[in-house]
Amino acid sequence: MSLVKRITRSRPVQEAMGFLVASYLRLVQRTNRFVMEPADAYDRIGPMMPVIAAMWHGQHFMIHFAKRPQDRAASLVSRSGDGEFNAIALRHLGIRAIRGSGARGRDIRKKGGVSAMRAMLRALADGEMVVMTADIPKISRVCGEGIVTLAQLSGRPIVPVAVVTSRRIDFDSWDRASLGLPFGRGAMVLGEPIRVPRDADAEALEEARQAVERELDAVHARAYALVGSEDPGARTRKRAPAALAGGSGA
Repeated sequence: MSLVKRITRSRPVQEAMGFLVASYLRLVQRTNRFVMEPADAYDRIGPMMPVIAAMWHGQHFMIHFAKRPQDRAASLVSRSGDGEFNAIALRHLGIRAIRGSGARGRDIRKKGGVSAMRAMLRALADGEMVVMTADIPKISRVCGEGIVTLAQLSGRPIVPVAVVTSRRIDFDSWDRASLGLPFGRGAMVLGEPIRVPRDADAEALEEARQAVERELDAVHARAYALVGSEDPGARTRKRAPAALAGGSGA
C-alpha cells in the first residue's frame, strides 16, 4: 500500500474527511431549493415505516436528504477503505452504518453479505429504515436479488428514491456518480412502494426485481427532468450476469 493510501486510510484522517463531507452535504441541502414529488410523499410513506429505501449506485451522496428528521435509518456500507470513510460521514449525518455488501458467487461471505443481511433484518424489525443500493458493484443500473430478498424476509416495502440537484459534479465513473453543488435547485422523487410476498417463488422474485429496476429508472428520470437535466447514468446499464446476488453498500 502506498504512503498516500496509508495516510488517507488512517483513522484520524478518515474521521476528519468524514466530518468535512457531512458538513459539505449539509451545506448543499440548506442552499438548494428542493421540490418533492409526489408532494404528499411523506403522508403516503410515513405509515409504512420502516421501509427499505432503494437507490442506484452513484446516487448515495445525497440520498439522506429525503429522510425525515424523526426517522431512524441504517445504511448498507461496504467493508472497503472507501466504505469506512462513507460510514463516518453517515454517522455525522445521523445514519447508522451496517458494514457489508453484495457480491457474486463465493465472494458474498468475504464481503459480509450474509451478516449484513441479518443486520438489516434486525434493523427493520427494530423500526429502523434501511437504505441500500439496488445494483451491485460494476453492474450499473441492474437490480440485484439482495434487495428483493430483504423485502421478502422482512415483509417491509421497497421505496425507490432519487435525489438530484441542478448544479452538480458528474463523475466519469462506472456508476456515473453525482455530487450536488450548493445554490441551485433540487428534486426528491419517491416511487411506488414494491412489496414482496413472503411466499414468493423464483418467478415472483424476478418480477419484483424488475419492478424495482423500472421504478428506480423512472424516479431518476423524473428527478433529473424536474431540475432541467438528463440522467447522466441512464446510458450506463449493463447486461446482468446469469446470477445476481445482493445489493451493495455505498
